[in-house]
Amino acid sequence: MKSKYIDSLLKFMDNSPCNFLAVDTMKRILADNGFNEKKLSEKITAKAGEKFFFTKNDSAIFAVKVGKKPIKETGFKIVAAHSDSPCFRIKPNAEMRCDGGIVKLNTEVYGGPILYTWFDRPLSIAGRVILKGKSTLEVVSRNIKIDRPLMQISHLAIHFNRAVNDGNALSKQKDMLPIIAKVTKDFETGNMLLNLVAQELDVAVDEILDFDLLLYDTTPACTFGLNDEFLSSGRLDDLSMAHAAITAITEATDEEATCIAAIFDNEETGSGTKQGAGSPVLANVLQRMAESQGCNFDDYCVALQKTFLVSADNAHAHHPNYSEKYDPTNHPTLGGGPCVKINANCKYMSDAHSAAIFKNLCEKAGSPCQYFINHSDVAGGSTLGNILTGQIDIEGVDVGNPLLAMHSVRETASCDDHVNMIKVFKAFFS
Repeated sequence: MKSKYIDSLLKFMDNSPCNFLAVDTMKRILADNGFNEKKLSEKITAKAGEKFFFTKNDSAIFAVKVGKKPIKETGFKIVAAHSDSPCFRIKPNAEMRCDGGIVKLNTEVYGGPILYTWFDRPLSIAGRVILKGKSTLEVVSRNIKIDRPLMQISHLAIHFNRAVNDGNALSKQKDMLPIIAKVTKDFETGNMLLNLVAQELDVAVDEILDFDLLLYDTTPACTFGLNDEFLSSGRLDDLSMAHAAITAITEATDEEATCIAAIFDNEETGSGTKQGAGSPVLANVLQRMAESQGCNFDDYCVALQKTFLVSADNAHAHHPNYSEKYDPTNHPTLGGGPCVKINANCKYMSDAHSAAIFKNLCEKAGSPCQYFINHSDVAGGSTLGNILTGQIDIEGVDVGNPLLAMHSVRETASCDDHVNMIKVFKAFFS
């Protein structure tokens, strides 16, 4: 029997084909659990017992549960994750008419996907559309998710490349463009995409000013395995951690400390945007909240020394076909529990002190705990932790659940690991 958390995750993933829709889904979850929306352009307060959230760029979201004790006494408890995943973004003027009336769309790659996993799958469109508003500086943002398969990136037949299974270099501009339509010679392709979007949103084409439209795999998220022990879905990196953070903060029972689930955007491209972890958005809000409770700057700095950050971005699970790629003694396995991520060259913020705290949280939650450390000959990536500590003077740990096929169009995770991570986040917030 599936856990309620797994059923919730599968639904969450299907409703969140891109960063904008993920944030919209999280907004609904928070609102259903008594969190009120605030605007960054309005006064931010931190009244005891208050629950609220705010967004940035419609693609990052921050949920706050204010504790009964003053911030200067407890500091903040923060779990951070990110809303974006590697994919394809549609370029302006995207229609490209080819021989035989075939129309393909011009796209560019976002982040670092495993390109060939996107071939021969039913794809569709999701994202954000910007419409005319009351004035030139007041435009209207509308989310869009087209629920039917619209296009496919078709692979070249093996007959034209007999060596394809020996390695196949791909051009992002040539090989990765999806087919969307076949038109007659009299059909005007110039506004095909805009007409489709206008129809979906029930607006006139001339109301559309611009868009952020992304491709997504329409195949639903699912469990698999003899006992349904595994998860298969796109965007598990890092929406599974976002789901765990939001679930935990809505269910946590701590009424003393101020808890925050911070879901940033653009981690996959370096976090250097106004909605990314490299921006001052979270630091500014923390200070505004502290000041609303009468803290001066020194009080705020003291509160930061009592703050702890859990940076949650997934780790690499041991792949049974590629044992040589993993550290011989520190390779996390699917179902083995959440991972502490450690790197001698400080790609992660974890150290012995912060790792010990997270291990204590796992023990409190009744969850196993693993280490992820790269094979010394294999370079690893970085994530949110060090970027955030470059903005805010706090301690923290980098963690994540182990995945197979990270950055594939479909990644694999463990159901038990996801349930355990939620339990650990709840223990942290409680």
